[in-house]
Amino acid sequence: MGEFFGKTAFITGAAHGQGRAVALALAKEDAAIAALDVGKKIEYPAYAYETGTELESLKTEIEAIGGKCTIFAADVRDDAAVTAAVEGAVATFGQIDILFNNAGICAYAKVDEMTDAEWDAMIDINLKGPFVVTRRVVPYMKKHGGGVIINNSSVMGLRGGNRLSHYTASKWGLTGLTKAWAIELAPFGIRVVSIHPTGVNTPMNDGLAALEGKTPTEIAEASAGNLLPVPWVECEDVASMVLYLAGDKARYITGAQFVLDAGLLSV
Repeated sequence: MGEFFGKTAFITGAAHGQGRAVALALAKEDAAIAALDVGKKIEYPAYAYETGTELESLKTEIEAIGGKCTIFAADVRDDAAVTAAVEGAVATFGQIDILFNNAGICAYAKVDEMTDAEWDAMIDINLKGPFVVTRRVVPYMKKHGGGVIINNSSVMGLRGGNRLSHYTASKWGLTGLTKAWAIELAPFGIRVVSIHPTGVNTPMNDGLAALEGKTPTEIAEASAGNLLPVPWVECEDVASMVLYLAGDKARYITGAQFVLDAGLLSV
């Protein structure tokens, strides 16, 4: 049996990139997976990679390795849809032990050119979304006697970013939520931590580069500033960190920030 046998992980933004890698890694360790993703192109940013089939292919891939997976097409900004997904996950698997708040967007914009709609979309998806999901998951964790919430922030949740004021604000906010929730939920045996990757090699990274009229490598080299000679880290590196933090080896870790930054924050 794998490390997470008998446990259920609820993962947002699960269809692609980091969320997908985490879902597969947890499934390989025998966690049941409740995978949520918007499952369609969104209005902002207009990433081109979404086809609407990725959730189904994730389910197929997990079941092909003998895992359990149920999927939900829902926007993290939509409380009714999130509530239905959380209730569906509990009805299917009985509980939720791990929440990976991963759904998020990124886009460049100068502060004096940014629209209200761009600001609102960034804050609503990256900051309000984790609140909406966590609000619905926590009662089940309390009832079950504990759990772990892992918030996927960013190095920009610990520093500033050029032409990324709305993104930076959303990720600093998520860091703050991590601190506050850790205090509030500790009496219930619920741990809360945040992770802070540098640039990650994901389809969203490719989509962001396309919007900028550049290659993904050009975007990474211009914005990352990693000390180690890599333009980005891989989704599997993020998954390894999440598995550690979700497991018993991290049972006394809460309220903390974990960087996967290739040295970026050292300077």
